[in-house]
Amino acid sequence: MAKHMSDDIIADSTTSAAPVAADNVELLHNDALHQASSHDHEGLRRVRRRHSAYKKNLTIGLGILGASVVLLAGIVLFWVSSLDRSMRMDPEEQKALVESLAAPGVTGTEDRPDAYYVLIVGSDARSSVAGARGDVMMLARVDVANSRIHLISIPRDTIIATDGGGEMKINASFAYGGAAGAVDCVSKFAGVPISHYVEVDFDGAIEVIDELGGVWVNVPEAFTSGDQVFAKGKQLLTGERALIYARQRYAFSGGDFTRAQSQRQIVESVAKQVVKMTPAQAPGVVKKLAAMVSTDYKTTDLVSLALSFDKNRLTVYSSVCPSFAFNKGGVSYVGTMLDEWQDMMRRVDAGFDPDDTTQVIPEVQATNEALGAATNSATPKNYQELAGSSGLTTKDVNTPAG
Repeated sequence: MAKHMSDDIIADSTTSAAPVAADNVELLHNDALHQASSHDHEGLRRVRRRHSAYKKNLTIGLGILGASVVLLAGIVLFWVSSLDRSMRMDPEEQKALVESLAAPGVTGTEDRPDAYYVLIVGSDARSSVAGARGDVMMLARVDVANSRIHLISIPRDTIIATDGGGEMKINASFAYGGAAGAVDCVSKFAGVPISHYVEVDFDGAIEVIDELGGVWVNVPEAFTSGDQVFAKGKQLLTGERALIYARQRYAFSGGDFTRAQSQRQIVESVAKQVVKMTPAQAPGVVKKLAAMVSTDYKTTDLVSLALSFDKNRLTVYSSVCPSFAFNKGGVSYVGTMLDEWQDMMRRVDAGFDPDDTTQVIPEVQATNEALGAATNSATPKNYQELAGSSGLTTKDVNTPAG
């Protein structure tokens, strides 16, 4: 009987303990779930807070970045605008110039519509005051697609006919008609439309050349100017020495023809170095270029032009209008070898070396009677005898090799 009671007690205690244990397990499970849920909610809140802070910081960061970009754009725009203003001429002269330039779409020839012509004038007075004359005249053909530039000097004493039936030197067209007058005159003389005009202050070229690290030239004859001694041959010139070289006339046997050649060398060297300039050099070079030129180009146009050329295959051809020196009525003039000039302009327009007479001129240029027609030239049509008796022609100029 005792055994039965013991078994009953054990059974009863076992039966009653089972629900208690189950309840405790459930309570523990629920408590664990509650704690886990609390932890999850707290973690979620922390994530949300971090996300909110991130969004806030991102918004602030983007706002600062946006403001910085706008500020930088404003500074660049102001800088570019200031450079544009420094390159502009007197408003009336600028207006007359723009009206005289060829309209977009009519430049170049049928087979090379993207190439165009630029008149480069080095004036005695950059501000284009009355009476100033073009000391330097170059016709440039710009062909970005083929990375070619042609530089053709037109001697400043070239004789041309005036509208009134008189005669004058071609550089006087700048004095009487300003930039627009010079464009009109050279356009008739070369027989090509001129799309852009660049007036250069050669004094200002000193800073540009120094900014580029100097210019390479090939001096045809040794000479001395003041305390400056120049050896014959290829050499690197500082801005100051380059200006002395560009102005030399009497030191060379070729006189003004050699001086024109020297000036082309400098322009060619500057052009090649501008195309190859580093991003670090660009702001300083562009700023100094803007200070030395007056032009219808905008700053962005010039920068875009420099970047458009393939610096590894850029070719610059350089020559001078075939000419001869002569005297008329006690005045020294330069006459034009008309047939040779027309042939040269046809080669130039075709993109050839202007001095390579072996080239077969394409039909589109060969049949273009306007090219090099020099309709305003006052040189006699039977110029051959006059040129033959001349003491100096462009053929006599000592052109350095290389």
